[in-house]
Amino acid sequence: MSKVRFLCAAVALSCAMPTLAAESAKASATQSTYARDRAECMKQTGEDRATCLREAGAAAQEAKRGGLTNEQAQFDKNRLARCDNQPAKDRDECVRRMNEGTKTGSVKSGAVVRELKTTVPAK
Repeated sequence: MSKVRFLCAAVALSCAMPTLAAESAKASATQSTYARDRAECMKQTGEDRATCLREAGAAAQEAKRGGLTNEQAQFDKNRLARCDNQPAKDRDECVRRMNEGTKTGSVKSGAVVRELKTTVPAK
């Protein structure tokens, strides 16, 4: 019976290791970003330095809570959120259009147009 418990504990620990490693890497990245930001702040003088250090500390805390995300990940999330307002019957097609369709235009020009051509067999 003790061998089974040992094996269960070993399996549980081996499953937790990748998560712990990922969290450690994230903490290390957050710490190095804070150190870099703080070094930049130290180049400033007076009130600007104090404000800069406060901002760097706040950014580090937010990163630890997971509030600071990758810009591309946020962009992708927003892009797909547009489909949430579509009627249920059109939502899947909208997601396909966002992921697979062609894109023309730009925000700077005033519009981004996404197009997906779907061949529908005749009845």
